[in-house]
Amino acid sequence: MAVYRRGYQKYQGPIAGRWTRCTVLPRFAWKRLFQQRMILLITVISMVWPLLCAVFIYLSNHADLLKGLSKQFQNFIQVNGTFFFTYMAVQSVFAVFLAALAGPGLIAPDLANNALPLYFSRPLSRSEYVVARFATIFGILSLVTWIPGLLLFGMQTGMSDTKWFSLNWQLAPGMVAGFAIWLLLVSMVALASSAYAKVKIVSGALVLGFFFILSGASVMINGVFRVTWGSALNPSWASRRIWCFLLSVDPAEGPGEVACAAVLAGFILLL
Repeated sequence: MAVYRRGYQKYQGPIAGRWTRCTVLPRFAWKRLFQQRMILLITVISMVWPLLCAVFIYLSNHADLLKGLSKQFQNFIQVNGTFFFTYMAVQSVFAVFLAALAGPGLIAPDLANNALPLYFSRPLSRSEYVVARFATIFGILSLVTWIPGLLLFGMQTGMSDTKWFSLNWQLAPGMVAGFAIWLLLVSMVALASSAYAKVKIVSGALVLGFFFILSGASVMINGVFRVTWGSALNPSWASRRIWCFLLSVDPAEGPGEVACAAVLAGFILLL
């Protein structure tokens, strides 16, 4: 049939809900991101540490395998707040590198190719676009952080007695809350860098530079002024100080969790 003979017909099909429309962008973005070899490689490598932690949990709950070892080593193999703090510290580093690879491709191409009008011509607002991009980076980072952490907590709960769970049940919500703060910060850094630089390579460098430069600046401030409050300007140190509070672990000397939370909140608002 010729084009001019086709009359206009109103769409009569089902209309997706407002939040359902927001899931379209993350769904296609996740599929595109995992087609990239470097992102897939970093994701696979980041699963090595949770597997080693699972082996650690298995050994700690099978005392018969540790009879030939020293008592000091047997006391060392304990699943407690320090164990989950170490797990979070390692996985947080993988989250930064993964964000440096995945984050630049979320907003920068849309700005470089003037594609935003194509998004906003659909029933999608600016805030929904930002939420969708945030959900994309937050979701991919969750795969290597709090989701394996909850699996490890469930493994320890299933292999240990009920006494361990009654004494350490707060580790699970503490770990999830700690990772939520860290992922919120990392995701905002990735999105802000992608929107500001508009070039993938430069955007990824900004993500890494944000953490490494502030880390070096905090050490310089502490050394020059002979103080400890400079550590709060290091996002990694400030986040770990809050993790110590959530996991009931003895913290290092420096600013308290209230000051660190205020600094992190300031960073997030600025980003």
